[in-house]
Parts: sequence; structure tokens; C-alpha cells
Amino acid sequence: MSRVPQIGPVTVADPDKTQIVVAFDSNRLAGTLFGEFDQNLAMIEQRLGVEAVARGNQVILRGNPEACAQARLALDMLYGRLEQGHDIEPGDVDGAIRMAEAADAQMNLPTLQPKGKLALAQIGTRRRVVVARSPTQDAYIRAMESAELVFGVGPAGTGKTYLAVAYAAAQLERGTVSRIILSRPAVEAGERLGFLPGDMKEKVDPYLRPLYDALYDMMQAEKVERGLASGMIEVAPLAFMRGRTLANAAIILDEAQNTTPMQMKMFLTRLGEGSRMIVTGDPSQVDLPPGQKSGLAEALGLLRNVPGIMQIRFTDTDVVRHPLVSRIVRAYDAAQSTLDGGTAGR
Repeated sequence: MSRVPQIGPVTVADPDKTQIVVAFDSNRLAGTLFGEFDQNLAMIEQRLGVEAVARGNQVILRGNPEACAQARLALDMLYGRLEQGHDIEPGDVDGAIRMAEAADAQMNLPTLQPKGKLALAQIGTRRRVVVARSPTQDAYIRAMESAELVFGVGPAGTGKTYLAVAYAAAQLERGTVSRIILSRPAVEAGERLGFLPGDMKEKVDPYLRPLYDALYDMMQAEKVERGLASGMIEVAPLAFMRGRTLANAAIILDEAQNTTPMQMKMFLTRLGEGSRMIVTGDPSQVDLPPGQKSGLAEALGLLRNVPGIMQIRFTDTDVVRHPLVSRIVRAYDAAQSTLDGGTAGR
């Protein structure tokens, strides 16, 4: 990489603070890195508690030594992304900060990789490249590359489904698999498909829209349309999977918390030769009838130690949507914990 970091510490008045000067050889890329009106530097300052001052193609970082090192790592990752020809969005800055904060900690997920330097797990298709925006996303991407069956569970907004569809699209483009199969159980909050107007396709399409959206984001529209028409890409309710053996496919089951134990067993046993299966869901948002056990919860327990299967668990700290989403998830989790505690005490 062509940047030339000039690394402190430089003596400053406060002995508990340090100064790091990082210089980049491209003024144009440095300007993009810092952001319009230095907004990217401002985000780094706010999140890491450092002072970041841009001077030409240099940035001067002042503050706690650990925080300054994290800020430098975040800038390092973002500059590398620019050198590869990719744009930087606010979410990318947020992701770089998350990864920098985790850089010195041992990965607490199945990849078990030391964080001496930033992990740059990514998924690339011809249309776009998606880079991990949290340590858990990093582990999730690596798990999909190494395991035949991956469970990605946690709250909304953590990228579970999007990354799974991105991985499937990348595998199809590489020729690793010959088709993509996307499925959801036909249970929705407060609704049943039979009450919706239209034929089966018209009933199902809006329900499966999040899967379509992710596909169109990762692949050219005409390729998605051709794939859907030819059967190379199949989007269908879970009930359509019964009796099939799915070989040479990337198979995704979304909203898996709404499966029954029987449905989950049926789906998992569809795995055929040359296939990869990804199961996503949020155990806190079960829409099954009262008293009905979730197949996802059962599977996570039964398959915890089975070789070839990885379980990646996201938390509210991994939410990559609007910051309020993380706070909303945290508030609901706290309320549920209080309720569970009160029930247990009876």
C-alpha cells in the first residue's frame, strides 16, 4: 500500500496522550478519505475520542495512545479501500471503526483469528464488493467460506440475510454452485398467505421481497431476471422444499425462527452434494402460535457441536442500520430480560 505513515509517539504536554502523523501519497484520495468538510474524520473523533486534524495529505491524531492507534488502523483500512477503486460511505467509516476497536482482541467467534491487524473479510460480485462492517460480520463471512452449514442468528439490522444472499450470488458467479435457492417459512406477523389476494406467486412475492432486494443489489437486474426465469435462482416458501435433494446449490433459509422443529429438520436434510446452506433468523421475533417451539432454537441446541456446522451469533452491537435501531433492540432485550426474570421468580 502506498501511504507513508509517520508514527509517533510525538511528545505532547499531557504524558497520557500521544500524537501520530499519518501521510498519504495521493492528495486526491486523502481528500476523499477525510470526507467532505472532514466529516469522516469527525466521525472518527466522536467515536474514538481523539483529535484528528487534516493538513493537506496528512492527518494528525492526538489523544489516548490506544485510541490513536485505532484511528490510524481505521484510516488505513479506508485508504486501502479507496486505492482499490471503491467508494467510502458513512457505513464504511462506521465499519472501519468497529474493526479497529476489535483489532487487538482475539476473535471470539469460530474463525479464531488473532486481531493483530484488521480483518478484511469481503464478498465480491461483478456489481459490488461488500466488506465486513463488524467483527461478527467478519466471522460470518469467513464461516460461510469454510463451513457447509452456517447459522447466522441475531437481531434485525445486523446484515445476516444480506450477507448470505451476497455470498450466494458470489458463489454463483464463480461457478462454485449452479443455482441459488432462497426460502422462508410461510408465517408472517399477524398475517397468513391465504388471506392475501392473487395467485400463489402474487401472494408470495411481496413476502419474499427482502430476498429479491438483496439479489438485485448484488447482481445485474437482467441476470437476476434470467436466473429466475430459468430456475437458476429460485425463491420459494419453505413448504416447496419438501421431498427435494438440493445439490450444487447455495441454499438460504431466512426468518428461520418461524419454522417448527419438523420443518427445520426437513429443510436441513435437503442438503445435497456440492451445496452450501445458510440459515438466518432472530430468536427474539418468533411469530409461531403460542406454545409452538421454534425449530431454529431447537436446531441451535442440537447441532452446537456437530463438525462442519458453524453458528455465528450477532448482538445489538452489530446493528449496521441507523444508530437508533441498535438502541431499540437493546431496549426490547432489556424489557424481555426483566419479564423473564420476573417469571422465573414466581
